Amino acid sequence: MASGAPMISVKNLWKVFGANADKVVGSPLVNLSRSELRAQTGNTIAVRDVSFDVAPGEVFVVMGLSGSGKSTLVRCMTRLIEPTQGSMTFEGEDILKVDNARLRELRKTRFSMVFQHFGLLPHRNVIDNIAYSLEINGVNKADRHKRANEVIELVGLQGYSHAYPEQLSGGMQQRVGLARALAVDPKVLFLDEPFSALDPLIRRDMQQEVIRLHHELKRLK
Repeated sequence: MASGAPMISVKNLWKVFGANADKVVGSPLVNLSRSELRAQTGNTIAVRDVSFDVAPGEVFVVMGLSGSGKSTLVRCMTRLIEPTQGSMTFEGEDILKVDNARLRELRKTRFSMVFQHFGLLPHRNVIDNIAYSLEINGVNKADRHKRANEVIELVGLQGYSHAYPEQLSGGMQQRVGLARALAVDPKVLFLDEPFSALDPLIRRDMQQEVIRLHHELKRLK
């Protein structure tokens, strides 16, 4: 990556749900209200011509009302949802043009995501939930547990390695989700409103925790 180049660059990104979505972008239909567009075409514009750059080490926040497309945008950036049109480069590589094998490699090694609703595996304890991302990368059990214990300490879950998700509070479960994302030592961490389901006091504590981790690890959020 050239000096001064953005870590992430999103240009003219669109996501339109519905049949013939590609015909909506660039047509007069984009000027219709959401209800008018849906009535005439059955389509919904979830992400509308979004462009931004994110510098290495920057904390970049997307704000908006519920239903405004924030979660769709972050899922487009990781191609959990395929965008309708636009580009998204990561360290100069257009993520929207890579094949499935390369995309899997990027998801395994370069960026991680923390989901809004935890996404923990109920039949696995804390250490094995955290180590799961390493397990699918082929890391042996001893090494993945060693790394999992490192991030358990990092996020303040000491003493809970063998607890199961149902035995943890919401805030503790979210710490497990955060630790799982950090276990692979990603270049970029995508957070999809991970604290919105928590009560206000726990949410504030977790937000402070993310700030602490950012300063300590210098990861992009």
